[in-house]
Amino acid sequence: MKNKVSVLFMLAGILFATCLLISNILASKIMMIGPWSAPAGVLIFPLAYIINDVLVEVWGYQKTRLIIWAGFGVNVLAVIFFTLAISVNAAPFWENQNAFATVLGSTPRIVAASMLAYLMGSFLNAYVMSKFKVLTKGKGFSLRAVVSTLAGEGADSAIFITIAFAGIFPVNALLTMIVTQAIIKTVYEIAVLPLTIWVVGKVKKVEGIDTYDYHVSYNPFKLKFEGLRY
Repeated sequence: MKNKVSVLFMLAGILFATCLLISNILASKIMMIGPWSAPAGVLIFPLAYIINDVLVEVWGYQKTRLIIWAGFGVNVLAVIFFTLAISVNAAPFWENQNAFATVLGSTPRIVAASMLAYLMGSFLNAYVMSKFKVLTKGKGFSLRAVVSTLAGEGADSAIFITIAFAGIFPVNALLTMIVTQAIIKTVYEIAVLPLTIWVVGKVKKVEGIDTYDYHVSYNPFKLKFEGLRY
């Protein structure tokens, strides 16, 4: 049989990277939800973790690891070209340079916080999801999805907000943002759980696979490219 690329796997990877890129742009705005404040990136970022759950559940940790690094690469590339676009001279008649720089420009501290938080949170989410699937013999997907997302999103929020805003905002404001994000992301995960379950079931049926990560290395730097074509 002639080798073919999994279209669904590619689409999931593209959607994952897209969510990350959009969330990083939205994060430049701090929004209010009732009495609580949080970066606007929380509107879409939880979707990346839901896709992460689907990737691990269907294709396993090894392929998800590659997607996580691909998403990281996309964001690094975006930062490079955003910085380049901001640094070149604006046309004399264009009056939106400051607004452009405010939305797309990030300080090295924000970039470092975002990248570190993303890697730590994404790999923790994938690890918990993968391990729990093996331990539960594939049962209890709903619980595994919520717990893994809580672990990953919690780590991501705590790392990003602490590194990015410590010394800028008071401690109580930082804690408020971390807790608010955790609540929003948890509610988000639970709200779309029926859709996530449906998607996982459909994808497994179409792909004809249900991966269990027995004897898999969880080293985030051990990339494995073979097996992406089948």
